[in-house]
Amino acid sequence: MAAPAPKACNDFHSIAFLASPIEEAEDARDRLVTRYGGVDPEAADVVVALGGDGFMLQTLHSFMNSGKPIYGMNRGSVGFLMNEYSEDDLVVRLREAEQAVIHPLSMTATDTGGITHEALAINEVSLLRQTYQAAKLRILIDGKVRLDELICDGLLVATPAGSTAYNLSAHGPIIPINSPLLALTPISPFRPRRWRGALLSSEAMIDIEILEAEKRPVSAVADHRETRSIVRVHVEEAKGSSALMLFDPGHNLDERILAEQFGY
Repeated sequence: MAAPAPKACNDFHSIAFLASPIEEAEDARDRLVTRYGGVDPEAADVVVALGGDGFMLQTLHSFMNSGKPIYGMNRGSVGFLMNEYSEDDLVVRLREAEQAVIHPLSMTATDTGGITHEALAINEVSLLRQTYQAAKLRILIDGKVRLDELICDGLLVATPAGSTAYNLSAHGPIIPINSPLLALTPISPFRPRRWRGALLSSEAMIDIEILEAEKRPVSAVADHRETRSIVRVHVEEAKGSSALMLFDPGHNLDERILAEQFGY
C-alpha cells in the first residue's frame, strides 16, 4: 500500500535518467540528458524512469529501501504509474511533485523440492495454474482455514497500488490508496462458483496451500518474478521495505484510483 506525504518542495540537485529498452524511451532519455545533464543513479538525488508501468515496477524494485525517489514519465502504453511525458520544465515539476511511499508485499514460496523462494511485490502476488488442469487451493488467513478448497485458474493478493492492474482485470475491487487493505481475488473460479474474493486487513497473514501439487502444478509470481511448481505460499505486507514515488500535483495515485472507479 502507499501513504502519500504532504506536498513539499523537493530539493534535487542531480538527476539520473533511466529508459526501458525501446526506441521511444531511449530517444527521450538522450534528449533529456542533453538538456538537463545526468549522473549515475547511485550519485543522483532523484531518478527519472522513462517507459511504461512494467519498467516503473522494475525501477522501484531496483531502488527499494534506498530512499531515492522515482519520477516516472510515460513512454509506454497505459502508464498508470507514470506522469505525463514532457521535456519542458522538468526541474520545476520535480521540485513540486507529491510523494507517495509504497510498502510492497513479501512473498515466501516453497516449491515441490522443498526450496524456499522469497520476493517482493509492489502490485500483486499471483498464483497461476501451469497446465490445462485447474488449480486446487486452500486459503488460510492468520493461520485459520477460510476456504478449504478453491478450484480456479489462479488467485492473487493485490495492494491498493496494484488493485487497478491485474486485480481489476480479474474483477477484483479497486482499493483507495490510503486504505489499510489487501484484495484477495480469484482468477476464473470454478468452485465455489459464487466466491468473488475478499478484502483483508493489511496486517493479515495469508497462506495458500496447493492441493494435488504434482498433478495440478501452480506457479507463484511476485510482480515479474516467477517461482514454478510450488506447494505453499505465504504473503504479508513487508513493513520494513519501501519505495518512494513522485507524482505531478493533482495526478497522484489517490486521484488516479478514484478516476478509475468512475471510468475516466
